[in-house]
Amino acid sequence: MDMETTIEPDERRTAFGRRPSRVPVERDKNGTWHIRSFAAARKLLRSDATKQAGFKAELLERLPEKGKVPILFLEGKTHREQRRLTAPFFTPRAVDSRYRELMNDLADKVIGDFRRAGRGELSTMGMEMAVGVAAQVVGLTDSRKPGLDKRINAFFADGLETAEGALRKAWQALVAQYRLMRFYWYDVRPSAKVRRAAPREDVISHLLAEGYKDTEILTECITYGAAGMVTTREFITVCSWHLLENPVLRDHYLASDEDARYALLEELLRLEPVVGTIFRRTTCPVSVGESEIPQGALVAVDVRAVNADPAVSGERPLAAQPGRCPADRAGGPVLSFGDGHHRCPGSFLAIQETDIFLLRLLAIPGLRFEKVPDVTWNDLVTGYELRNAWLACDQGPATTSDGPSVRATV
Repeated sequence: MDMETTIEPDERRTAFGRRPSRVPVERDKNGTWHIRSFAAARKLLRSDATKQAGFKAELLERLPEKGKVPILFLEGKTHREQRRLTAPFFTPRAVDSRYRELMNDLADKVIGDFRRAGRGELSTMGMEMAVGVAAQVVGLTDSRKPGLDKRINAFFADGLETAEGALRKAWQALVAQYRLMRFYWYDVRPSAKVRRAAPREDVISHLLAEGYKDTEILTECITYGAAGMVTTREFITVCSWHLLENPVLRDHYLASDEDARYALLEELLRLEPVVGTIFRRTTCPVSVGESEIPQGALVAVDVRAVNADPAVSGERPLAAQPGRCPADRAGGPVLSFGDGHHRCPGSFLAIQETDIFLLRLLAIPGLRFEKVPDVTWNDLVTGYELRNAWLACDQGPATTSDGPSVRATV
């Protein structure tokens, strides 16, 4: 048989040419355990014998005051209680009733500006959409000055990676502190002040009711707001990339009802997970398959490999396949939103706002890439970054004639 016929197609845009390993569980020379099968990953992530790791927890520990532990790093009963209290902000019903109109208005503005200009940078447009939505959900709506998106970008940008040498480490610590305090001073503190006087239905108001101090609210805003904004920006960009370059997929998406569109977006996220690795540390020995992972071990769940596990995703796991139904009740995105008690609460929010944005974007006459995205890697979220993605279109008025018809199909 010809070797070429045995190689399955790979439709991913962000994999840097690397195919996922099929070794289900292994320990590397540094002592880190790598999980690549769906069954092993789900067992580990749903276990009470692990705690959260990754996401540069040491950055948050540099804050001058320490108090309540951020929800990202809570475990056990305390974590479950906080998730229960914040869950009402992220349910499908809450997202649809509270934020759909906001998403429609934001998408109309972003797409209207693009049509008027005739060209625009896709990831910047996605960030404007993501920041506008997440700011409302979290409560970051009363900044002292414009530029919330730039301040968040700076927090996740270079300069925060591990450095060698005392001077570089000291400098990077100062840079990290400056970026955190700037976000706190211009965005978090004034928004919290407004909500002390008049609470609203958002995360900051909830945290204030729970007795959180402003510096403690800062760490939660990074978790709920900043992380959600930057990951949704990448999701919007990568979905746009696939649908613009694949006319068959694009036509399928535009001809589908909402449920089928959501399913296709989840399939694209399964194929291109924004967060590539989920880290945990074991708090006692854990048996995974035939392996015994000792207490205190760092475990890296390879989301790309797990999502491409044929046991759950079936045939052609590296191809975008509308209508794919992963086995074992894995859900369309498989592990792209995580699993277990730390699963991302904002999954429905990300899917709905991406869908609303894409419906308008893909309806624009003459839409095309001038330049496809540059793909780089961000160690903080262990995921890809898509930048310098330039789109062009036939210029039109800022108020689109598509608006009413698009809204009618949503």
